[in-house]
Amino acid sequence: MSAISLSISLPRTSAVVWEELRHIERHVEWMNDAVSITFLSEQRSGVGTSFSCLTKVGPFTTRDVMRVTRWEEGRVMGVAHGGLISGEGVFLLHANEHSTVMTWQEHLHFPWWVGGRLSAAIIAPVLRIIWRKNLQNFRTQLLRP
Repeated sequence: MSAISLSISLPRTSAVVWEELRHIERHVEWMNDAVSITFLSEQRSGVGTSFSCLTKVGPFTTRDVMRVTRWEEGRVMGVAHGGLISGEGVFLLHANEHSTVMTWQEHLHFPWWVGGRLSAAIIAPVLRIIWRKNLQNFRTQLLRP
């Protein structure tokens, strides 16, 4: 199991941040590793929404099937990951007086047949770099006029 947690301060209210974050189909616009998202459920938001995300890291691609497991309007979006790498991820929003801190946490499990803990030790630092850039991309998108 590999745990990754990153945060970014965004100079917008949590309502403004949530309004961008809640649109799952737009995550490919700011996530460099997300190539495409295809919904597997009729619903597009809230607990029970399921979707497939084609993910690419360097020369490696995988299809991550996700199901929304937590949805607290304006505060929390959590998913369960299926596919090659399983686990749970969550976006948390914490409002401050003039800004919002967005935290991205992932708990990922790498199966033994792809290297297990060794793969996690090698891949986790790479994912941290990619996801830190993703959060910067999200900030840039949020601040566009």
